[in-house]
Amino acid sequence: MFPWLHLLVFHLLWPHVWSFRICAFNAQHFGEKKAANQEVLDILVKIVQRCDICLLQEVQDPKGQALSKLLQGLNRQQELFQFVVSPPLGRNSYMEKYAFIYKSDKISVRDQYKYHDNDTKKPDVFAREPYVVRFTLRYADLQDLVVIPQHTVPDKADEEIEALYDVFLNVTSHWRCNNLVFMGDFNAGCSYLSKKKRRTLRLYSDPKFHWLIGDDIDTTVRESTTCPYDRIVVYGEELANLVNSAGIYNFTKELGLTEAEALKVSDHYPVEADLKLKYSSAHTLLPSVILIVLSVLAAGGTKTLQ
Repeated sequence: MFPWLHLLVFHLLWPHVWSFRICAFNAQHFGEKKAANQEVLDILVKIVQRCDICLLQEVQDPKGQALSKLLQGLNRQQELFQFVVSPPLGRNSYMEKYAFIYKSDKISVRDQYKYHDNDTKKPDVFAREPYVVRFTLRYADLQDLVVIPQHTVPDKADEEIEALYDVFLNVTSHWRCNNLVFMGDFNAGCSYLSKKKRRTLRLYSDPKFHWLIGDDIDTTVRESTTCPYDRIVVYGEELANLVNSAGIYNFTKELGLTEAEALKVSDHYPVEADLKLKYSSAHTLLPSVILIVLSVLAAGGTKTLQ
């Protein structure tokens, strides 16, 4: 009787493809001074806005003003981005935060906690403990995603990466979720972590963990260095099978910067992974559609959708 109704229902129920991008970026001493440089801040906005979830590391922003300025830049056109941030982490006087910036139209934070390593066989192994965040990806076939950040101390990289397996055991006992992403500046290359040493690490030897950023990928900005410091590791076949691509975002090349200009932003490139997710718009549109259909039926079917 109403052929347009069949088309509308088909459109709602038919799954759409969502190219979901998750990123990790060591923003190198990101604080008020760096945020006050408008050129640098504008570049940071261009980098972060490409990502659905972006983990920022080396956030040194005690008052939160740098993150607020970044968020203002991201939301200049649309109130879309939100963030969740860890407490200051570190030993002695040197402290950093992990900040997760995400697009709130399809993503929300379900839970979060700071991992405590005081009860492990080797207490206080992490200088900056992982701040674990559990995200809900609304309307997607993959709704639950846990992100575990880590910025290792360079000369302790092997010990801290090895301890990430204990974090994995803790998270999977804490939450019933098998979709886990470990990412950050692992310092997992060059003189800090040899290939021979890495083979002994549980996060590498267990075949259920997939290292998406290979040893051949240079994550450093300086042309004089070629090191795969920054990594993304996903757990489980289901999540691994959703990965469409992974690599770095070379903002020097993509934004037409000189090396000197790029180094004002960071000495690291962001690492990122693109996932192909399926989602349906029915959850968001269905209530409005029901009202439209009811109004058309009440009018005796004389109205049509424009």
